[in-house]
Amino acid sequence: MAKFVPQPELSLNDQMQIRREKLAALQAEGRDPFVQTKFDFNADSAAIKADYEAFEGKTVKVAGRLMSKRGQGKVMFCDLQDRAGRIQIFVKIDELGEEEYNRFKKYDIGDIVGVEGEVFKTKTEEISIRAKVVTLLSKSLLPLPNKFHGLTDKEARFRQRYVDLMVNPEVKRNFVIRSKFIKHLRNYLDSMGYIEVETPVLNTIAGGAAARPFVTHHNTLDIDMYMRIATELPLKRLIVGGMDRVYEVGRIFRNEGMDPKHNPEFTTVELYQAYADFHDMMDIAEGIYTTFAKEVMGSYELEWMGEKIDLTPGWPRLTMVEAVKKYVGVDFGVITDDAEAVAAAKAVGVELADAAEKTWGNALYACFDQKVEEHLVQPTFITMYPVEVSPLTKKSPEDPRLTERFEFFINRSEMGNAYSELNDPIDQRERFKKQVEQRERGDDETEMLDEDFLTALEYGMPPTGGMGMGIDRAVMLFTGADTIREVILFPTMKPLDTPKSENKPEEVGIIGGAKGTVEIEIKDDPIDFSNVEIEPLFKDFVDFDTFSKSDFRAVKVKECEAVKKSKKLLKFVLDDGTGTDRVILSGIHAYYEPEELVGKTCIAITNLPPRPMMGIDSCGMLISAVHHENGEEKLHLLMVDPHIPAGAKLY
Repeated sequence: MAKFVPQPELSLNDQMQIRREKLAALQAEGRDPFVQTKFDFNADSAAIKADYEAFEGKTVKVAGRLMSKRGQGKVMFCDLQDRAGRIQIFVKIDELGEEEYNRFKKYDIGDIVGVEGEVFKTKTEEISIRAKVVTLLSKSLLPLPNKFHGLTDKEARFRQRYVDLMVNPEVKRNFVIRSKFIKHLRNYLDSMGYIEVETPVLNTIAGGAAARPFVTHHNTLDIDMYMRIATELPLKRLIVGGMDRVYEVGRIFRNEGMDPKHNPEFTTVELYQAYADFHDMMDIAEGIYTTFAKEVMGSYELEWMGEKIDLTPGWPRLTMVEAVKKYVGVDFGVITDDAEAVAAAKAVGVELADAAEKTWGNALYACFDQKVEEHLVQPTFITMYPVEVSPLTKKSPEDPRLTERFEFFINRSEMGNAYSELNDPIDQRERFKKQVEQRERGDDETEMLDEDFLTALEYGMPPTGGMGMGIDRAVMLFTGADTIREVILFPTMKPLDTPKSENKPEEVGIIGGAKGTVEIEIKDDPIDFSNVEIEPLFKDFVDFDTFSKSDFRAVKVKECEAVKKSKKLLKFVLDDGTGTDRVILSGIHAYYEPEELVGKTCIAITNLPPRPMMGIDSCGMLISAVHHENGEEKLHLLMVDPHIPAGAKLY
């Protein structure tokens, strides 16, 4: 018997060339697969497997992508992936005919085919289709990744979701659940008499949330416009107009950091109900989640990011004062003075945001934000938020420092936000003015003053309950996803860097693509150092032993996000080579957006003692280069060759 000799694996370019040659041959024969316009299938893999007895021995038509081929000689087996799953196709020369069988042998993994044949079980009891006719419907000119065993690189998966769905069929489950959740949500609200509406994505004022907007320009009107950061204000205008129950499921855009729970483009539902309050909204939020869990997912109990979550109805409700007292040990209920409140917060390691007024309400919220959220694993409503952080919310009749607002949390994540809506136009104007003042102090995420909305309120808005819920986080919970990018089909991604040509590094760049490469001219911008000022060099010598005590290491940026309520700080989650994530805060947000830094290799001092900043321990220092130019400070984070491994020590 001849010894089997493995053949060398073909390069990607070779495989692509061979596939194009096969296509050309088919076209020359008058069998161009791309002229096919339709294929009438009458069954799918799931239906056949679910009701085999009904299909056994019957002829069916199925269509899908070839995911594997095995066998040789006169018999072959292949796996066909259709819209519902996979099923085995049995292809035999006697059934197909020699000519068609030989053509089939040349089909590639990834090709899309239509199959007509008889349903049966093999000797191993596998439900299969005995092919009588195989029609090539589309030619795959690129091979599937990783020898067709799966696409595992997360960045590649998110950039090429179409490939991800092909080779990782379990991914589709997340998006089926997403679709079911949105359908359930709509049915739930529709059954309560709500009307679904649509409001503008482009607005002249960004309002309804504390967030930084994306800015665009309308050429015809010659005005800057904002992509919406919330749908709240237009929906409340509809309440004023007499549409008593309205909701909108729609995309929201916020020009903020990216992390496992945040994407700059995401989906929410906002709903508003006249003659209702925030207690009614709590009932609706709990109802949507619990009915979906029981009716669609089949259980109130699930697991999310390592925690067992119980969604059984009857979620606890705590005021923010009660929550801070329970988890932080500070009773703001007995504190009446602003200075005393700020001092109490500082005593437990809580710092107020730079632009925040030093008030009782801001101190209470800072304690909650920095010390309590980490404890809220099981579903919990936190109610009665301070006025300072709730500019659109009705004040509590019992305590005017607080508002009738709640957020609900599951596994330390805020899942929704709701109010008894402020309908007093005079009070609303004063709240807007406070927000404008805070914006002038440097907080560009505060509310803008919306005169038209104030006009609407002056016509009279009935007592109203309103709520916003994130769709993406809800789907993360029900799918068990650990990052928002797993539940958004096309998450926001930074474009890949354009590599330069090895032969002409200063003249020509190469953009790689599936279909080859394109040369483009690259010109390096000249750098003018004539106005640069640097700090004088230190005159005092530092002994070698003292310097050696600083442990400089290469670190990889795994995650980066803006620190809440801080205009300066970025929070880095770093791989320092130890296997344990390292968190470092750095005040460089004025120079970088978080998404720019994910994946970069930087240098950090790793043996500094932890330093509390905004309630977060910063464990080290990232190294930056600083100079002055025309009197203005410039900063560049030190980023090095990505080939340097995490944890490599600098000497």
